[in-house]
Amino acid sequence: MSHSTIVGGSTAKRVIKCPGSVKLCQQVPPRPSTSDADRGTLLHNAMAIVLGSNADPTSVIGTEYQDIVLDQEMFEDKILPALEALSVIDPHENLEYAVESHVSFGDFLPGVFGSCDLIGRAGDTAVVLDWKFGDGVAVEVEENPQLLFYTAAAIRTPALAWVFDGAKDIECVIVQPPGVKRWKTSFDRVRMFERELAFALKQANKSQPPLHVGDHCRWCAAKPICPEMTGAVDRALAKQVKEIDAVQLGQMLVKADLLEDWIKDLRALAFTSLENGGTVPGYKLVAKRGTRKWINEGEAQRALRELGLTDDEIIERSMASPATVEKVLKKLKKPLPEGICHSVSSGSTIAPVDDPRPAVVQIGQQLTAALSKLV
Repeated sequence: MSHSTIVGGSTAKRVIKCPGSVKLCQQVPPRPSTSDADRGTLLHNAMAIVLGSNADPTSVIGTEYQDIVLDQEMFEDKILPALEALSVIDPHENLEYAVESHVSFGDFLPGVFGSCDLIGRAGDTAVVLDWKFGDGVAVEVEENPQLLFYTAAAIRTPALAWVFDGAKDIECVIVQPPGVKRWKTSFDRVRMFERELAFALKQANKSQPPLHVGDHCRWCAAKPICPEMTGAVDRALAKQVKEIDAVQLGQMLVKADLLEDWIKDLRALAFTSLENGGTVPGYKLVAKRGTRKWINEGEAQRALRELGLTDDEIIERSMASPATVEKVLKKLKKPLPEGICHSVSSGSTIAPVDDPRPAVVQIGQQLTAALSKLV
């Protein structure tokens, strides 16, 4: 998968919302890849192998990327559901497609390009699809900037003219196993996005391009050096918590999420700099606290038994968790029996009002409700 350093599908939203982030990101050293990102790359590569060469899907089991192996469990949890999703998108099997297609804006936006997971044509509809293999964050398809970026670039890519010639509609698809999300849009909407992107890149080339804080900051590599973010930190530190009223508290909690991400990225940037031989005044790299481990468990057990310890004293045994047992049962195609486990919350946490989980009723509220029934 190749993407331009100026702006790509995954950064399109951020660049449009904050043109100043382009120059800032170019000043930050590249961050090392994460295990989650490497896992995603492995799964994308596997899908390209299966769909690009009509290979036996099981042939990708055992393939590797950055020491991560695609095992049977990953195959069943991600690859199979993703392949099954194609039957939802293309029930009549008349979709002609290409995988991992290089798309670019050509002379319209020189140096701006990306790689589209799957793009094709079904009847009079052009289809642009993106695999999402991450867990936890649900990705919405409607008005998705990444898919709009790939679509706009693909329309300007001569090798993909067959996808759009004579097409009446464009369908953008997110496959996040086991879910499939679809959104039909128009050529007019894609052209509007293209203009928004071109305007943002023009703004980004100014001597002092505009910076804006928002949810697009979450994945921005430049957070640690962003003046808007550092200013928000200074203002937050200067504000006494006891002076904040309820309305301000709600507003500032939204910003707190961004600040927490900023702190995390700041520490990661400092660590990367020190690890690469740089200096950060007042800080150094040190070894983490050591944890003692048995050199050889068998020899350790024999030595401890000679000292009079029993197996019950040196070997810990505990029942596997419901989640672990459920994975074993899944391979046997059997469900976890009902009534043998329950979910126990470790406590309460703050969440936005649109979070699907029900609000926790506090003891004071319960007492007030109970007393009101007695009056």
